[in-house]
Amino acid sequence: MTASTENSPVQLDDFDHKILIELERNGVLTAAALAERIGLSPSACHRRVKAMEAAGVIEGYAAILSEKALGRSATVFVAVTLENQRSETMASFERAVAKCREVQDCHLMTGESDYLLRITIGEDDGYERVHRETLSRLPGVRRLVSNFTIRTVFRRAASIAH
Repeated sequence: MTASTENSPVQLDDFDHKILIELERNGVLTAAALAERIGLSPSACHRRVKAMEAAGVIEGYAAILSEKALGRSATVFVAVTLENQRSETMASFERAVAKCREVQDCHLMTGESDYLLRITIGEDDGYERVHRETLSRLPGVRRLVSNFTIRTVFRRAASIAH
């Protein structure tokens, strides 16, 4: 692995890619188990993981939770159009939406809408309540366009392309 500058991506070799693929599958692997799977010594594997953490390639570790097991049976994508694109309007919206527990992801977009939200809701919760009590009250919102998923085909964390 080569050193990274702020403007250039980190260069990864085949072993680094293999490490990232295995960690993506199971982020709690021990260095010994990880090393065995990719064909390196545990110490070399550990050094590489630590170097990728230091370079920012690995930002952290998290459990992927089952929305279904948590009682969140529906996923809704909401395109949000703001009244204007002034920085204070956008900042106010971003601060407020970050406090909304139902919102799993918020992305600043190009195109027709300003933001795209991913929201998960439970069967008992009802999207109408979330729309009425939360989304429509966010500052600067001019329009909300909601799309319900039929089925999640797959979900993954950030993926390593190889």
